[in-house]
Amino acid sequence: MATEIRVPTLGESVSEATVGTWFKKVGDAIKADEPILELETDKVTIEVPAPASGTLSEIVVAAGETVGLGALLGQIAEGAAAAAAPAAAAAPAAAPAAPAAAQPAAVAPAQPAVAAAAASSSSASVSTMPPAPAASKMLAENNLSADQVDGSGKRGQVLKGDVIAAVAKGISAPAAAPAATPAAARGPSTVEDASREERVKMTRLRQTIAKRLKDAQNTAAMLTTYNEVDMKAVMDLRNKYKDIFEKKHGVKLGFMGFFTKAVTHALKELPAVNAEIDGTDVIYKNYCHVGMAVGTDKGLVVPVIRDADQMSIAEIEKELGRLAKAARDGSLSMADMQGGTFTITNGGVYGSLMSSPILNAPQSGILGMHKIQERPVAIGGQVVIRPMMYLALSYDHRMVDGKEAVTFLVRVKESLEDPERLVLDL
Repeated sequence: MATEIRVPTLGESVSEATVGTWFKKVGDAIKADEPILELETDKVTIEVPAPASGTLSEIVVAAGETVGLGALLGQIAEGAAAAAAPAAAAAPAAAPAAPAAAQPAAVAPAQPAVAAAAASSSSASVSTMPPAPAASKMLAENNLSADQVDGSGKRGQVLKGDVIAAVAKGISAPAAAPAATPAAARGPSTVEDASREERVKMTRLRQTIAKRLKDAQNTAAMLTTYNEVDMKAVMDLRNKYKDIFEKKHGVKLGFMGFFTKAVTHALKELPAVNAEIDGTDVIYKNYCHVGMAVGTDKGLVVPVIRDADQMSIAEIEKELGRLAKAARDGSLSMADMQGGTFTITNGGVYGSLMSSPILNAPQSGILGMHKIQERPVAIGGQVVIRPMMYLALSYDHRMVDGKEAVTFLVRVKESLEDPERLVLDL
């Protein structure tokens, strides 16, 4: 008896994913609840656990393919069928006599995967008999057409085993096939350059980042306002109490706690920056879920600190530490990524002195932090050296007026230059 491996529920508003890495290959033993593959959604990477113990008898969807909710990914065999699985995996390549796959499973036990494909496709037989779904995917992967493969299914239907056998025989795509539409969109490379180029398919996360950022530019009336903040007061406060803070709370005192509290104070005073547009309606959020943009080796993710306005600086630092570690480890959950009302991005950790952040739609505001740099400034008629940071607020001008945007940034500046205001809620 075989157990199916299917795409699990991926979370709110997520309807499809891309198969990332299979941790097991056909014939490998599997324990129940052991991670066997990962799925990349447009928000997070999810590990799929084995629904049962046994042997991986079939991989239906290869890495890089897109699947929907509930789609069949593979099968796990148990008992005697599990022991026969390794031989079954090698059979298509070793025995090119594909027509044998049309035999019932009891007659051809060495090819259970092919027989299962034939059985599952028989109920969908029609007069034209298009290729079976699994076969169609393999045809596309190998740039083959159905008429290049001899079908062994009912009425000549092309099955997955037929495609495997055809590829093993060396059947290749027609000469015209390589002329794909995406390649025509870019200018041709010289022969010398082409040999030094590498074409890699974008991950689903990177595709989503690209789409969402471009959509934000196309949809919102985006504008950026700038200011600078003297970080001396925060730095002095941090240096004075960082050891005591870490000893009591078990977490380091950074700058993000101060910035997050300053942002939540400003959002309460200027609710338009915390709102979003929905058609012809404006949705005002009476809570502050602050997203923190985090760079990972797979791309930019924005985990969310929920109800940050109700947290202390210590609680914010603890939650930020948890989310940052989960982002780097690839273990963020869907809940960690949803519901943000405002975003903070810190390009200063990479050395950025000034930038204009792009909105994280459908939010109406995003605050960009930058590198702290000592500069000469005039204070009380005297030129002094102070640790200064440029701030940038990008906002949706459809929702936020210039006066509100500038006032918001000034309030953040005031809170950071006089951090006692954060304690006194001023």
